[in-house]
Amino acid sequence: MVQRWSVVVPVKRLGRAKTRLRASLPDADHDALVLAMALDTVAAALACPLVGGAVVVTDDPVAGPALTALGAIRVPDAPDAGLNPALEHGAAEAIRRAPGWGVAVLGSDLPALRPAELAAALEAVAIRAFVADAAGTGTTLLAAAPGVALRPAYGPASAAAHAASGATALDGAWPSLRRDVDTAQDLRAAIRLTLGPRSAAQLRTAARR
Repeated sequence: MVQRWSVVVPVKRLGRAKTRLRASLPDADHDALVLAMALDTVAAALACPLVGGAVVVTDDPVAGPALTALGAIRVPDAPDAGLNPALEHGAAEAIRRAPGWGVAVLGSDLPALRPAELAAALEAVAIRAFVADAAGTGTTLLAAAPGVALRPAYGPASAAAHAASGATALDGAWPSLRRDVDTAQDLRAAIRLTLGPRSAAQLRTAARR
C-alpha cells in the first residue's frame, strides 16, 4: 500500500520574511517574490503523487487566500509562539483531517521544487526522517509516519537537532528539495534548477524595472 502524506507549510507574514533576500534584490517586489516562492512550493507539493493535501500555517492576509486558491487548507498561527509550535499546530490539523496519512513539513522557500524529488524523499521515510538543505545545516523536509510524533526542532543548525532527536537523515541527491532560498546566491542556484512559474514571473518583472 502506498503511503499518503499531508504536507504542512509555514508561511511568515510577507513583510517579515526573507530579510536577507530583500536587501540584495532592490528592484524586486519583495513581498510578491516571497509569496511567489511559497505558491510554487505548495503547487509542487500538491502535484506530488504521494501528497493528498497541504495545510498552510499563516496569518498573512494576502498569502492565506492565495494559497487556499491553490487547494491548500489555511490555519492561523493560533499558538503565535514561534515556528515549532506553529508546525505542531499545523500537523495536528493535518492529522485531524487525514489520521491515516503521514505528516511532512516543507519550508515555503523551495521555488524550484520538483514533485518527483519530493515523492522520492517521502518514499524513503520509514518512521521519522529529514532532508538537510544544500548547506547541510538546515532542514527542508521533516516527515513522520502515521502515529509518529513530528517533534520539529527548527532553528539554528536544525539538521543536527533533528538528527540528535532520532530522525533519520535521508541521503538522496534531490537538488530541488534541498535548495531553499534565503539569499541572492541561493536564488541564483535555484534559477539554475529552473524556478516555478510564479517565481520566474516575479524575477522577469523585476528585470524590466
